[in-house]
Amino acid sequence: MISNEAHVKLAPHQSLTPEQETLVQHIHHFITSHITDEQPAIFVIHGDAGTGKSVILSEVFYQLQQARRNPDSPLYQTTNYFLVNHPELLKVYRQIAGELPQELKKDFQRPTSLINQCHKHQTGFDVGVIDEAHLLLSQPDHYNNFYGQNQLLELIKLAKVLIIVFDERQVLRLKTYWTKARLQQLLAPYHQEWFHLTTQFRMQADDQVINWIDHFTGDQRLLPITPSFFNNYDFRVFDDAEIMRQAIVHQNNQVGLSRVVATTGYPSTLDGGKHYIHEGRFKLPWDQYNYTVTPWAEIPETINEVGSIYTCQGFDLNYVGLILGPPITLAADQQHLQIDPTKITDVEAFKKRDDLTDPNELNHAKITLVLNAINVLMKRGVRGLYLFAHDKQLRTVLTAMYTNAIKD
Repeated sequence: MISNEAHVKLAPHQSLTPEQETLVQHIHHFITSHITDEQPAIFVIHGDAGTGKSVILSEVFYQLQQARRNPDSPLYQTTNYFLVNHPELLKVYRQIAGELPQELKKDFQRPTSLINQCHKHQTGFDVGVIDEAHLLLSQPDHYNNFYGQNQLLELIKLAKVLIIVFDERQVLRLKTYWTKARLQQLLAPYHQEWFHLTTQFRMQADDQVINWIDHFTGDQRLLPITPSFFNNYDFRVFDDAEIMRQAIVHQNNQVGLSRVVATTGYPSTLDGGKHYIHEGRFKLPWDQYNYTVTPWAEIPETINEVGSIYTCQGFDLNYVGLILGPPITLAADQQHLQIDPTKITDVEAFKKRDDLTDPNELNHAKITLVLNAINVLMKRGVRGLYLFAHDKQLRTVLTAMYTNAIKD
């Protein structure tokens, strides 16, 4: 049986809010209304990390697969796929499918695999449900066998209806570079409907914590840390990365699913070797490529690794200890963050693309991607968020803010 918390949250039949239930019903109506249209139709669920987008998609797809087996349904015998361009998240969905009567593991695919399969057999499909659509490739990627210009456009050509989840603040690589404006421009020729989710479900934190993170990773402003941060949430700032690691290990021993993660800025090369993050007494290797069917965060030994956006995006952790790497520094006014693109070490994620020829636009895109990564990593922790900053000035200011809030 599915017992892991991440599996439970992504499995269908969870307790949905009235708003979520209404949205699921509305999406089902959207599918049945447009399944016979001559032109593709797209439904976009837009919302920040932790707003329940994946939970809704999971329920939508389960009901869709039920309907395709019902002779009385207009969706009878339709061919439908659930797509996600994230190998770790795909493992979870396929494990869930193995436990459910209406779903098959082969229903869950990587976009490139399905696109190439459809092209090879000259076929299409009826409904595509796409989680994390902001991870779809928006340029060719021959290394991963995608030779088109844009994965979403290719999927639109193959499908009758697409239901997609999109969050421009979770765009993390230049080869998957999206903005809301770019998405709207691509979808302009097609019938479309948008729904914006706002309620935060993942983090058991006060709204002020969410607001603090949104400013930290948005306009880069450092808001005060207040006593309300500690209302039913374990928010801490550390002056020593090793002590933070020990606190995360303790939480992992108590409740599980607790990991140290980090932003870019440390040696990182996909060459099969180990590359270490070193901060004072703290020294751990980056996460290794996971060849198993078990998601990275669920492997016990990964408590001795540092997670990244590649292993943590889309997942719930109980506690997350985030190391803010060298590109993230304190601005001269001591009230804002400053991002130094020259200290980015994730070469693959920030590889230049041909359609970003303006150096200023490219630089802005890199800064945005670093801020997006911080936002994603900060919002992993359901029960707690621990912070350590490499930049000494930033660490001093954050520690002082945190210490003063504890005293109040």
